[in-house]
Amino acid sequence: MHDAAGAIIAPDTDHLPAYRRFREAVARVQLAAWLPRERQVLVDVSGPRAPSAELAALAGHTVLRVMDSWPDGHPPPIGKPGPRGPAPAGRIFRLTADSSRLRFLADGCADGVIADDRALSTHLAAETMIAEIARVLRPGGRVFACVDSLVLGMAVLADQHHWAHLVDLPHAEVVLVPWPDGTITRCYGPDQARELFIGAGFEVAWIRPRTALSESVVMHVLQGDPASLPRLVRAELAARSDESLGVQLVISARKG
Repeated sequence: MHDAAGAIIAPDTDHLPAYRRFREAVARVQLAAWLPRERQVLVDVSGPRAPSAELAALAGHTVLRVMDSWPDGHPPPIGKPGPRGPAPAGRIFRLTADSSRLRFLADGCADGVIADDRALSTHLAAETMIAEIARVLRPGGRVFACVDSLVLGMAVLADQHHWAHLVDLPHAEVVLVPWPDGTITRCYGPDQARELFIGAGFEVAWIRPRTALSESVVMHVLQGDPASLPRLVRAELAARSDESLGVQLVISARKG
């Protein structure tokens, strides 16, 4: 579980560990399945590691990619990804701004919002962020989000020998956990995640683990057959996993 935490927060490299490659492949397919078929206007407030804006643009959507800061200090040039099929790609407009306070956007201006890569976990005042997401969505608009789970939070605390904090953790209203790198993450159980979205006026369609297959299982299979990654991803997506499992939870919700 400690290695799984590292796979979430570690910087990108040219040679990703096998389990992280598996997680990223699952994340891409999950988002692709969520994206609407018709072209829409989407706001992406995901964390810095998420490829969601590019994937949405390749599916034909217009995406406003909002980030608090960019790795090189300024957003990449506005551009259009090359089409990979008969349908032309959409556009990405990149903006540096507070992704938890979308005051520069009008009410109901977006058809969907993507908050992948732990956005509602790294922004600790998640109630403010989810309220802003609800405000900019049109009625019936949808949100796709990914948060760190209580399972991961408990594992990190145990690894740090904070045993006293584990007793009441499942019953706490807000769970803040220190990462090994010194940052803080907000962790959610399914009930806490559901309450966050319902409190902002959303109807939760589903909550699922990002991945239920353990690191040991994935590594064992890949070591035996490195070409089995696509089959592992299909097996993950076909599994009907309990929503409380996994180090991260993925949520799909609709504005009422």
